[in-house]
Amino acid sequence: MVKIILIDDEKDALEALEWKIRKCGLDEDVNIVKCSSPIIGFSLIKEIDPDIVFLDIQMLEMDGFTFLNNFPNRKFEVVFTTAHDEYGIKAVKADALDYLLKPIDLDELRLTFAKVNKQLSLKREQEKIVDRINISADGKVYLMAKEDVVYLKSDKSYTTIFLTSGKKIIATKTLKEVQKKFIYPEFYRVHNSYVINLKYVTEYNKGLSELTLVDGTIVSVSRRKKNELIEMLQLDK
Repeated sequence: MVKIILIDDEKDALEALEWKIRKCGLDEDVNIVKCSSPIIGFSLIKEIDPDIVFLDIQMLEMDGFTFLNNFPNRKFEVVFTTAHDEYGIKAVKADALDYLLKPIDLDELRLTFAKVNKQLSLKREQEKIVDRINISADGKVYLMAKEDVVYLKSDKSYTTIFLTSGKKIIATKTLKEVQKKFIYPEFYRVHNSYVINLKYVTEYNKGLSELTLVDGTIVSVSRRKKNELIEMLQLDK
């Protein structure tokens, strides 16, 4: 799903642009949100976290370049749309992906989306690499996605990592040291001996204060972690 926000204070221009985007025949499904106010658009970007923003330059409330100054570390791609051709250099300096003159030509828009698809593919590949966790064990460095890890178990100075595939990786480090690699919110230390991936919890036994994980493993929950865990899993008390 590609998330797109269109910002233009001319509603007719918004309708026309949405129609043309849908005529492009994109490879992926699109979610398009239109906005005629850059001030409201500011909040929408925070809420939706779009992949791409089509942004008009000349708007009454705020021009497109001033609007972008609110996002110095933006993650989304920007395509400027304007009826004026004198802003090309400023658009390049603003690190825009493209610059389209109104009325927007459908073939030009298709070329823009070719650039969009290339950039999105590149970002996704980079995210996969960044998100992989590396663990040293057995004289090797194992690279794994966080989704591949069910739980970590401590055995004094050793830590065993249990994967969804059934494979185990034994690292000659304490659980405290290994846990530093698992900085994601779904990994939670429920006991001195266990860090679990909350996504793989299938059952909670209130009486025994135990969790059952997707692979059938039963893990004890320490008394001081119980209430916090119940809130994190949004369990009925």
